[in-house]
Amino acid sequence: MDTNYWRSSRRVRISRRAMLRGAALTGAGLAGAALVGCGEESEPTPVPTEAATVVQEITTDSESEVARGGTMVVSAPEPPVLDPFRNASVNTKTAAAYVYSRLYKNQTAPNADPFDLLEEPDLADSAESSDGQHWVVKLKPGVKFHNLEPVSGREVTADDVLFSWERLTDDSSPNKTQVAEISGVEVVDDYTLSFTTRAPSPTFIELIADANLLFIQPKEAGTGFDPALQPIGSGPFLWTDHQVDVKHVLRANPDYFLQGLPYLDAIERRIIPEYANQKAQFESGDLDQLASSPEDVLDLRSRFPDAQWLRGSGLGLAWVAFSGEDLDPDAVWRDPRFRQAISMMLDRYALNELAGNTTALRAAGLDASSRWNSAQPGSFGPRFWLDPQSPEQGESARFFEYNPEEARRLLDAVGLPSEPLPYEYTNGYSAVFQRMGEAHGGYLADGGLRLDPRTSDYSSHYITQTFLGNFHGILYGIESTLTPSGYVERLFGDDPANHGRVHDPVITDLHQKQQTELDPEARTQHFYDIQRRNAEEMFYVPTEHSNPGGGAWTTYSSRVRGLRRTKGYGAGTEVMMHLWLDS
Repeated sequence: MDTNYWRSSRRVRISRRAMLRGAALTGAGLAGAALVGCGEESEPTPVPTEAATVVQEITTDSESEVARGGTMVVSAPEPPVLDPFRNASVNTKTAAAYVYSRLYKNQTAPNADPFDLLEEPDLADSAESSDGQHWVVKLKPGVKFHNLEPVSGREVTADDVLFSWERLTDDSSPNKTQVAEISGVEVVDDYTLSFTTRAPSPTFIELIADANLLFIQPKEAGTGFDPALQPIGSGPFLWTDHQVDVKHVLRANPDYFLQGLPYLDAIERRIIPEYANQKAQFESGDLDQLASSPEDVLDLRSRFPDAQWLRGSGLGLAWVAFSGEDLDPDAVWRDPRFRQAISMMLDRYALNELAGNTTALRAAGLDASSRWNSAQPGSFGPRFWLDPQSPEQGESARFFEYNPEEARRLLDAVGLPSEPLPYEYTNGYSAVFQRMGEAHGGYLADGGLRLDPRTSDYSSHYITQTFLGNFHGILYGIESTLTPSGYVERLFGDDPANHGRVHDPVITDLHQKQQTELDPEARTQHFYDIQRRNAEEMFYVPTEHSNPGGGAWTTYSSRVRGLRRTKGYGAGTEVMMHLWLDS
């Protein structure tokens, strides 16, 4: 393989559209020259005006205005499996949220930022504790599972919750370490459970609301039916028609415990892998929703003036990871200077521009985010996220700066191997993500690294091997929706998906402290210290991806009403059951 795949010997200024064209090249890769010239001093940010923004949610004033029925058509990826306790894929968990209830869920409301809202009961009626360590969770009585064999619409009981908890925490679960702070669960009676945490916990409600974790399945799952083939839950939609790689159809649960919801009769999730095809079907009126590429936002807004827009609140943390010490004990990235150099090779201004078209959108008055990720996502805000460009970052802020000269000096001091270094990213996620994978490789090559670039298939290899740390070399990837504590556990704890198999005693100590710190300001400082420690060592190099600062844009057809946002994978319950069609 040509090890000059991403090399360039010249530096020129180039327009962003030329950069996008370069990033989209296949075979020849992305020339380093196409990356240069976008990292100059950032332009002043226009202040968005209400007239310029035109990113508005259409909402209803009263229940009587809702038009019930109809089928909403969206595009969706094919999940690698359907059982959320057997796969860490975002596609699996997103699909699960339509079908399964959780004890709690993330609160949503029209015209509200979900990060300003707390959790609220879902299947649970209440969760109470007198000491923050011993919790009594009471279930809503009379909630029924879907009327599908062999469960046949029977009532949900505490035994089903305990069964689901045991599935979440058994050895084959990819997310068992995310709930390690919960040390015990017992059934008190049919509608009551007792949870015990290892210490007074500020995160218990967050954990049982997290759409990564405790989906409630009937205890017949795995014996009476296979949840990998037929999901059965008590959520707002039934999984009724699954044509692999073609479509999923979810029909409204007629026995859903929230009376009157969902408003829709059905949601058809079409499997359309290519963004160009998704866009074409939205433009033709065949899709009601499009996750718009940032460079298409202004054009689509101009051509479809009645379309509705939401800037996402989705989480996301992009990183460059390095294979673990157990796999590559003598690798050059064992030296922190190498990892620091990698970080300083990356022009985060340009990467945000490539991912988010931020300059053009801001010039049009849109509130395009340009936050930089740290070891927590920039979408979180200052309660958990330390701004790498702020004075509070301290001395380690210099490692976030684009400084290829200093990066080269560090590489010269470390010394580089003669063989090319493996560099991997997946063909999954989105077209923008793949361009970002190429762009990061371009920066590393332009910074002096000889790379052996590889793309891995998302379903067959990346999510089952690479994502779990089974790779050699350098990896560009993203972490999707987790809680603040969950990001620390995933990247630095005993989580099976600790990609770089990083176990730093300083971060471990800080992680344990934040898990039991009940004072909000003190807990924030623990999160800040974790991010400073990672920045000093660059165990993971925080960087940008296709959703900069949580700022992705979704376009909805003019007939969709009741729009709202959520902050995790739970949109199937938290958002979709509230939507309705004005035909």
